[in-house]
Amino acid sequence: MSKQGLRDSSVPYIPLPQNPNHQNVIVSLVYYHRPYQTNHYLRRGVIFAGVLLLLSATILFFYPSDPILKLARIRLNHVGVISSPKLTIDLSFSLTISVRNRDFFSLDYEKLVVSVGYRGKELGVVNSEGGRVRARGRSYVNATLDLNGFEVVHDVIYLIEDWAKGVIPFDTTTKVNGVLGLCFLKIPLKAKVACEVSVNTRNQTIVRQDCHAQ
Repeated sequence: MSKQGLRDSSVPYIPLPQNPNHQNVIVSLVYYHRPYQTNHYLRRGVIFAGVLLLLSATILFFYPSDPILKLARIRLNHVGVISSPKLTIDLSFSLTISVRNRDFFSLDYEKLVVSVGYRGKELGVVNSEGGRVRARGRSYVNATLDLNGFEVVHDVIYLIEDWAKGVIPFDTTTKVNGVLGLCFLKIPLKAKVACEVSVNTRNQTIVRQDCHAQ
């Protein structure tokens, strides 16, 4: 005899029909990060971004930059044109050049070169002595350019016309090549400024001055 609740082996087994609406359910386990781990990763990301930003700002702040040249003062000593026996010009300029060092290291330069030209043709060059500009400092260099009996070969007609008008336009170019002392490294720097100077030949004065860095 079979116990209650057990199927009798003599009774045939009839399988139950499958339910067409039955769906398989897949259970997926969701893992949650612990709060302290999330905060740890967030802090590391913020610290890394802050260090990178600080490093970029430091490099940009201390990156070497070329000095700034400025024609602080220019004075005409004398100017004259002699037509016989050859067309020559007598010219004398006194200049004061400002050299500004924007870097946090001293700037050493061997010489400062000043040239004067007329209508794109160079008339003369003067070299000043070298020196040092302290970090974030400024230095003034004096130079005098004298041209006595310089024979004018080019643009003779224009020079005669400008002399008759009483105003002669000259152009000056100032260049400096220096070295920035950064620990054991020597970083070359250079600067250039060009000026257009109009001179009144009658009262021996400068009537216009226009400078721009190059």
